[in-house]
Amino acid sequence: MQARHRKMLRPLKSAAAAVALAGAGIAAHAATAPAQIKIGTLYASTGPFAVASQGQFEGLKFWAAAVNKDGGVFVKAFGKKIPVKIVAYDDQSSTSTATTLYNQLITQDKVDVLVADFGSVLTSVAVPLAAEHHMLLIDPTGSGANFFTKKTDYLADVSIPASTVWPIPLAHFVAQQGIKRVAIVYDANDFDASQAETTKEVLAQAGIKPVYYHGVPTTESNYTILLHTIKAANPQAVLEFGYAPNDIAFLRALSQSGLHFDMTFSIFPGQLLELMKKNVGVKGLAYTYTYPTPPLVKYDKVDYGMNTADFVKAFQGAEKKAPNFLDAAGYNTGLVMQYMLDKAPKFTQEDFHSALLNDMSGKTTTLLGPFKINENGAQLGQPFPVAQMVPEGKDLKFVVVYPADHATGKPVYPAPKS
Repeated sequence: MQARHRKMLRPLKSAAAAVALAGAGIAAHAATAPAQIKIGTLYASTGPFAVASQGQFEGLKFWAAAVNKDGGVFVKAFGKKIPVKIVAYDDQSSTSTATTLYNQLITQDKVDVLVADFGSVLTSVAVPLAAEHHMLLIDPTGSGANFFTKKTDYLADVSIPASTVWPIPLAHFVAQQGIKRVAIVYDANDFDASQAETTKEVLAQAGIKPVYYHGVPTTESNYTILLHTIKAANPQAVLEFGYAPNDIAFLRALSQSGLHFDMTFSIFPGQLLELMKKNVGVKGLAYTYTYPTPPLVKYDKVDYGMNTADFVKAFQGAEKKAPNFLDAAGYNTGLVMQYMLDKAPKFTQEDFHSALLNDMSGKTTTLLGPFKINENGAQLGQPFPVAQMVPEGKDLKFVVVYPADHATGKPVYPAPKS
């Protein structure tokens, strides 16, 4: 009888053990959920990238405040919402300082998600560090071509197209206008040099060879002599690829020189219009071409997050100022991470990357346009059209001139002399 009783107890003990083990497993799984999702990033309070960097940072903080107000982001790996915490340091626009601080975020702060600072220069030092530590680098605006030369699980360009595709519409527009004599001046960094090279290649397909093609240091601030050299080549169009401080210096020098070109292009009026108007003036920007970016161009139909118009309204209400493109890029970066955490089945860097590449890419439109990355991490969606800034009263209006399906008007070419 006792033996029979012992036999009956065995399966009961086994069942109890199984329940206990299952309960321990659930407890262990729950214990792995962090109290906060730590998002590590850098910003620049000073130096040549400060204005753009702080805009991007403000957009990211705006997103974090919004999701935390709603209880945090839903993390599929833990089946619940978790608040986000931004851990941020000031790199002062210095790549050497940025290197130290990215390393600190990874090795000391042990952040869950790593986000690069603005632009290709400050992102360049984060790319190899992230790969070395097997961390996915969320790259808002670093679009230099050399970042995306091979397949990787540790890089995703999320809020701006890879720089190699930026100028394709611009080059096609130039050719379409029948312009044969083109001058190109660019900063000798990967972001700007890759745009210059793409432009030259696309123009070559149309039988156009630049009459002037010259790189300058990213620190260049004096364009006076260079402008006279360009004028001697007698171009019909001058395309200047630089960062905001370069664009300001170039356009101010052009305005003050008394020189005139039938077409002038620079990058950052379409991203930081108020900064450009403050430093160059409406008159100095008149009839200049640029890449118009959200919120200057709007996406009404989105699959995730606010559309462009709703974002502008919400940001202005919260921050008491109108957002620029970098604010929108920072907010969009937050949206991408939110989607990633919502879809990744495990809380690992590889699963984060897979969620972006396989679940989001090619299937989602945000306030910046279609989101599409390739296996190398390059952003191929979110294309930029070409626009011209045309005087309207005492201000400027943006007229999208290319491609035709986005056009809101025709170009004023050649540009009138002031």
